[in-house]
Amino acid sequence: MSELNDGDFEKISKLVYELCGINLHEGKKELVKARLGKRLREGDYKSFKHYFNYVTTNEGKDELITMIDSISTNLTSFFREESHFIRLRSIITAILEKSGSRDFVPRFNVWSAGCSTGEEPYTIAITIKEAAKARQLDARIFATDISTRVLQVAQTGIYPEDRVKRIDNSILGKYFQMGTGRSKGYFRVKKDLKDMITFERFNLMNQFSTDFNFDVIFCRNVMIYFDKYTQSRLVDKYYNSLKKDGYFFVGHSESLTGLTHSFKYIEPSVYQK
Repeated sequence: MSELNDGDFEKISKLVYELCGINLHEGKKELVKARLGKRLREGDYKSFKHYFNYVTTNEGKDELITMIDSISTNLTSFFREESHFIRLRSIITAILEKSGSRDFVPRFNVWSAGCSTGEEPYTIAITIKEAAKARQLDARIFATDISTRVLQVAQTGIYPEDRVKRIDNSILGKYFQMGTGRSKGYFRVKKDLKDMITFERFNLMNQFSTDFNFDVIFCRNVMIYFDKYTQSRLVDKYYNSLKKDGYFFVGHSESLTGLTHSFKYIEPSVYQK
């Protein structure tokens, strides 16, 4: 395999930071070498320098997206950090109680930012349905990621058995279709759940739409890949994208401590506008 020298690593790191805010410090050099080394072999590129030069040309735009896909980390699971979904359930219950009449159908908009292969937005959708029960709730989930590869998995909504093993059997039977024959061992998300979600490629470094007006934003285990400056800018954009009293969830290993922000602390990894 071609060696990744310091100069080429610095160029790649700078490009990735400028494009999507991911901070590839020196400790990530071996990860970059391993993940992009595979692209070098598959694309018959002579060196990391050759690869960098190609992705920065107009002709290399598609490969540039593939490069970002390769470097992005996409660890996720259904009902990961379950306390967040218990809190989400209580938020929905409060909204339904506040709406009063059963004839009134409240709207509820959630953004799953950095949705990876879809487990988080599908878990959000399940939680909404379970919390609403027989009540009508016009719930919409906006699920985004910078990686086209993981979004394809999310949109398909088909998962092997080991990926759904944490889901209670009663929930699994209600919201997933078990594969048979050649599809045995796989589970497909049912249509009514998928219809609640819009999947879209979105770069968090881009300007957010002024139309964004969410009740809840999940951005969990994403900001750990950004430096403090990028985190502060991003948190400010999330704040402006929430309704008054809206909730912001970060990962259990994350915190807004040390960042300048306007959020009110509710409990570890949960904040409110």
